[in-house]
Amino acid sequence: MRDLSSLTDALLAAARRAGAEAADAMAVEGRSVSIDIRAGRLEQAERAEGIDVGLRVLIGGQQACVSASDISSATLERLAERAVAMAREAPSDPYAGLAAPDQLARGWDMAALDLCDPTDEPAAAMLEADARAAESAAMAQKGIVQVEASAGYSVRQSHLAATNGFQGGYARTSRSVSAVAFTGTGTGMERDYAGEARVFQADMPEAGGIGRLAAERALARAGAVKPKTGHFPVLFDERIAASLVGHILGAVNGAAIARGASWLRDALGQQILPTGLSIIEDPLRARVSGSRPFDAEGLPTARRAIVQDGILTGWTLDLATGRQLGMASTANAARSTSSPPSPATSNIDLTQGTASRAELIAQMGTGLLVTSMIGSTINPTTGDYSRGASGFWVEGGEIRHPVNECTIAGNLRDMLLRIIPANDARMHLSIRVPSILIDGMTLAGA
Repeated sequence: MRDLSSLTDALLAAARRAGAEAADAMAVEGRSVSIDIRAGRLEQAERAEGIDVGLRVLIGGQQACVSASDISSATLERLAERAVAMAREAPSDPYAGLAAPDQLARGWDMAALDLCDPTDEPAAAMLEADARAAESAAMAQKGIVQVEASAGYSVRQSHLAATNGFQGGYARTSRSVSAVAFTGTGTGMERDYAGEARVFQADMPEAGGIGRLAAERALARAGAVKPKTGHFPVLFDERIAASLVGHILGAVNGAAIARGASWLRDALGQQILPTGLSIIEDPLRARVSGSRPFDAEGLPTARRAIVQDGILTGWTLDLATGRQLGMASTANAARSTSSPPSPATSNIDLTQGTASRAELIAQMGTGLLVTSMIGSTINPTTGDYSRGASGFWVEGGEIRHPVNECTIAGNLRDMLLRIIPANDARMHLSIRVPSILIDGMTLAGA
């Protein structure tokens, strides 16, 4: 892959010539290969390669962003001229601006993060073999009527430079295999999935096991019925429990706090999780897809507690939202080539519990184990929560039968103070959240 720093340097030079007072530039190059198998046949084989550049210019408090996929010198000059012209017409934003030089990341260790697999790109035939292995293993299970399987690989390199002196870039790779299995026919058809992705190809589990797991999950859903209506404990399976933490992360995002549109806007320093539970962000974990040594404004990333021992300790901020709220950035800026920075989290951990999922099922007595959710009605300012769900009915502490077409509801502030985590989070994921039990939720079914 090419040296992207020459492109960002050319963009910054063009921006200065066009009249920008300050600017930052991004260049992103990537390639990907994907194979899809359906009903035993190759449905799609796709390869994509491309490069994109983006430029943000600032004139006083006015800013504008432009992007292009053409990297010729003439295009870069026109891009800078257009950006400056747009910025001069933009409304003034008193919070926009680059980082001060003494805030910038320096001397990071990319080797320690281990984000890019040095082995060769897999051949398309190798990816097809993985997809077919997953499909074959799923179809071998009695009762499976159809399987859709996929395998893919991607490598992406990005570079960021700014007129404040920052220069930095890195590459990351990804290898994946997934399968969706179907059982039954007509209105009685059920489906479920399994999938794995890793930064390093050598870390990938066996493709056949992924297919078998998808089939087992689909077969377990056969004959689903609506559950009872009432107030019951609800256990969120590990596959979907991260969505609950996601609602917290959205509510503590600096952009939502600055707008006053968050159900946690007045909760800083207050207890929002049970004592003993924390939410930790660590962007510096090795071989993890969400890791990064610096954010999209060139600030050094670091491990931090968002919730510590149940207490909300801070917001997620980039430079602009930090200035607006009178706080320092938490180095959480993220951006694309076509947009300005905005706050976003990366690797997240919720404290794990001591009980297994099976032990929580036994503990809940009668209730619902949720393995899939559809739709969402979340009030961002009140935290009122309502989602369609399916999964398994539990009675006497044992799974009895599959259920579907039901709705679970509550209020996030109340729900999250009652969570009981299991100990089954998968360690390789960027967001590590175990299964979560919440008692007394409203369930609308039959």
